Amino acid sequence: MVVRIFGLSVVVTIVSLIIAFLYGGVEALILTAILGVFEISLSFDNAVINATILRRMSEFWQKIFLTIGILIAVFGMRLVFPLVIVWLASGLNPVDALDLALNPPPNDAAYFANGDPSYETIITDAHPQIAAFGGMFLLMLFLGFVFEQKEITWLSWIERPLEKIGKLEMLEVVIAITLLVLTATYIAPADERSTVMIAGALGMITYILVNGLGEYFNVETEEDDEAAEPGTDTAEKAAVEGDNGRSGPSNLAKATGKAGFFLFLYLEVLDASFSFDGVIGAFAITADPIIIALGLGLIGAMFVRSLTVYLVRKGTLSEYVYLEHGAHWAIGALAFILLYSIGTHVPEIITGLIGVALIIAALISSVVRRNRLAAKGEEEKVEV
Repeated sequence: MVVRIFGLSVVVTIVSLIIAFLYGGVEALILTAILGVFEISLSFDNAVINATILRRMSEFWQKIFLTIGILIAVFGMRLVFPLVIVWLASGLNPVDALDLALNPPPNDAAYFANGDPSYETIITDAHPQIAAFGGMFLLMLFLGFVFEQKEITWLSWIERPLEKIGKLEMLEVVIAITLLVLTATYIAPADERSTVMIAGALGMITYILVNGLGEYFNVETEEDDEAAEPGTDTAEKAAVEGDNGRSGPSNLAKATGKAGFFLFLYLEVLDASFSFDGVIGAFAITADPIIIALGLGLIGAMFVRSLTVYLVRKGTLSEYVYLEHGAHWAIGALAFILLYSIGTHVPEIITGLIGVALIIAALISSVVRRNRLAAKGEEEKVEV
């Protein structure tokens, strides 16, 4: 199963490295490999969250995510998205934006003296808006999870109190708006405050809209299931499918039709939000869009998707029950880091290490819990 799931990613990696070598020689090959490792290390928590949502989708929508979704991730986020930013921020047309990316000025100092920013500079200058949008989207997801009633908690000393206060309606919206105002007022540069507010509000609106539509069509799906299967309790059915918290816009496994579509849409927006820091961080290594697309997109995104499929097929999230919790806490950390980075640069390695540390801690806790329950079951069996 491992070979079947990761085989294509390995092949894509080899092909990408060959293309990188033909494109820019040994230097391009090394940079592509570095970006691939960089993306995988940053996105492990992304794979865990993707898996929690993907396992609720029907086989059809899973295939859509793994085919069309990968095209969006590779070409949309890693190639087209940076070009769109340059296009909108500089006023250049798409062809000129691509030319600027592929043919950077040989003398930056002279170039800047003429008032013409480089491709990398334009992308970096757009970071406040990007971070505000992605940060608020991820913050809403994190707050929705920690405020939701859950059968199993990981950090019970903080999760249980949060569940209690989470009974207040729209509390996550109130907290998110408050943090957005504080970020725009005290963290964002003075000339970026209005754009940060607008971008952050759009991030919240996107989450609320996609989440609401997913829940709306999911309710319709549940009603159809109940009508087709008299006597079936929907909550009981959801429990059988293994859903024990709100980590996405749908709480019913194997979503199909409209519910599956909006779950797919939600997953793509979530995937894009995770990609923001990677795309921006890549410019610390190279500004070449081709190398970024090969490293972050083809290598990184493919391995993240393979890891997502592995977690779903292997049933890892059901076996290691705290992984989902750890991934959501990593999302919360990433959201706060993105908001803080609007005013102060945060090295991407710190972001990645925090996420990995939380995932590892959750994995260890899951193993300890599983062993404890297994030992307890054996003791009870002996006593009987």
